[in-house]
Amino acid sequence: MNTKLLLASSAIFLGSIGLATSFFPQEMLAIIDLAETRISVLLVQILAAQFMGFGMLNWMAQGNMLGGIYYRPVTMGNLVHFGVGAIGIIKAALATSNNTALWLAAVPYTIYALLFAKVFFKSPVKSN
Repeated sequence: MNTKLLLASSAIFLGSIGLATSFFPQEMLAIIDLAETRISVLLVQILAAQFMGFGMLNWMAQGNMLGGIYYRPVTMGNLVHFGVGAIGIIKAALATSNNTALWLAAVPYTIYALLFAKVFFKSPVKSN
């Protein structure tokens, strides 16, 4: 598996979400049908910082070999983030009636969770 492409694409994905939620927290809350309060806006902006930080981590790690024991913290962090995120988003989508945005978010989260699981449980192969 080309881990450089996986890390670069996930970095762009997470960075894009981070920038959008940082600059448009009220609109993001409206998309997922949550009440806009001072605390909810603050939590969305803190979440945006997490997305941008994780995106930057993935971008900076893309030149390194991932899988097996190599860069295990980066791989495990991504696996936990995308895996738990996918489960939470799917659970929320099943519990709500207006869930189109949630299902659209669940698709990339599930794909990235599966790809990072594959990288985590497989030994890396150094390309020539």
